[in-house]
Amino acid sequence: MRRHMDRLSVTTLARLPADVARPCYDRTAVTTGIVHIGVGAFHRGHEAVYTEAAICGGDARWGILGASLRSPDVRDALAPQDFLYTVASRDDAAEQLQVIGALRGVLVAPQDPEALLRAMTDPRIAIVSLTVTEKGYGLDPARGGLDESHADIRHDLAAPQHPHSAPGYLVEALARRHAAGIAPFTVLCCDNLARNGETVGRIVQQLAALRDPALGRFIFDEVAFPSTMLDRIVPATTEADREHIGGRLGLRDAAPVVAEAYTRWVIEDRFTAGRPDWAAAGVELVTDIAPYEAIKLQLLNASHSAMAYLGYLAGYETIADTIADPVFLTFIRELMDEEVTPTLKLPETLDVTAYKRTLIERFANRAIRHRTWQIAMDGSQKLPPRLLVSIRARLAVGAPFARLALTVAGWMRYVAGTDERGAPIDVRDPLQERFRSIAAAAGPVPARLAPALLALPEIFGRDLPADPRFVDAVTTAVERLYAVGAHRAVAEQVRGVHNRAEMS
Repeated sequence: MRRHMDRLSVTTLARLPADVARPCYDRTAVTTGIVHIGVGAFHRGHEAVYTEAAICGGDARWGILGASLRSPDVRDALAPQDFLYTVASRDDAAEQLQVIGALRGVLVAPQDPEALLRAMTDPRIAIVSLTVTEKGYGLDPARGGLDESHADIRHDLAAPQHPHSAPGYLVEALARRHAAGIAPFTVLCCDNLARNGETVGRIVQQLAALRDPALGRFIFDEVAFPSTMLDRIVPATTEADREHIGGRLGLRDAAPVVAEAYTRWVIEDRFTAGRPDWAAAGVELVTDIAPYEAIKLQLLNASHSAMAYLGYLAGYETIADTIADPVFLTFIRELMDEEVTPTLKLPETLDVTAYKRTLIERFANRAIRHRTWQIAMDGSQKLPPRLLVSIRARLAVGAPFARLALTVAGWMRYVAGTDERGAPIDVRDPLQERFRSIAAAAGPVPARLAPALLALPEIFGRDLPADPRFVDAVTTAVERLYAVGAHRAVAEQVRGVHNRAEMS
């Protein structure tokens, strides 16, 4: 980027081109009503955009104070530009730029944890929302509750006034509000967890009860944890994206967000202290999130995981590259149609055929470079809600699940840490050290890898490793991946197992 280019900021907003949307309100009149923990690209490209529309609609109470539990990078990038940033919404036909002003600041919790707790205790804060990824909650995915052995959870039980984890901050802030006679905020989880509000509520209540049973009862009785379903593809921003967006703005934006044009948000309408008028911005407010969430997790997210692991192993860098291959396109269609859709309880108003057609169009959007490696991160947290739910449903009725099994096998081949060309894979996962040890012990014998990974109860529970149908299907798929590679293994599933002999 040109070194002399001025920075996006309040003072340079007036210089933006006419086709770039910008805040339509007086930012000095906006007060903070939301604290958001995990102020990464997804939040800034999704919840913040809907909140921007609500503020623009005339309700200035809903400014967002962001918080990072780890890195100062987002704060350091946004502070010099008055916490303004650009969202570039892209499809194959066009790109629209919008400068967002809803974010009022970013706190970095490790540098000043008390500042975040003071902010969360402020009576004006009505909502604390979160995007800290599945691994940020101290969750035991096999049991769906609190993992008391998690290092951050152990710390927060020992030193509750100085928390490390997101649940620790929630419990301490709610405890302080309760002690001060301040009504609790609503906790709004925006991560891809099954029944995310219910799950985070259970984690927070369990942590609080370990501190003080009365506090746990108060949170159970008085704090709302509505579940949500969020749907927008927001890949990591690249330097090329920053260059391009800066060129269009005529200003340097150090932290723009790139997103697909498609966006959707469904929320259970249970808020104890009010909420923005998100409905006017297109949010769907419902009484039960379960069918919407299942459709997204088990169709979109499961397909993403299948393409992430198998596509990466086949040499594809992005989802668009992967789905452009007719073999993968057919595989994903068959995965959705034949193995996942029959397990879903569909809302009467949903045209599931049209929804799946839209998913394929979104996957094929070459304006969005959603890397398979990025989606492959944290698979130990993602497999249970995305894939294993469908597998359990198929097992329960004695139905085949060969494509789901191959996807699980693709994950196993991926976390073993070496690709099909013998190059190391940069595996990013909370359990990556255990994966490395398991892969080393399994050595060059694929049949040893699957049983060793299936022995991780925090991923597979106790039921799946005890079911020979599941163990045999996944073990066979792993052996096939090592024998013929991901692309051919996928092609075999598309052509049918009965045609495998002619390919040998």
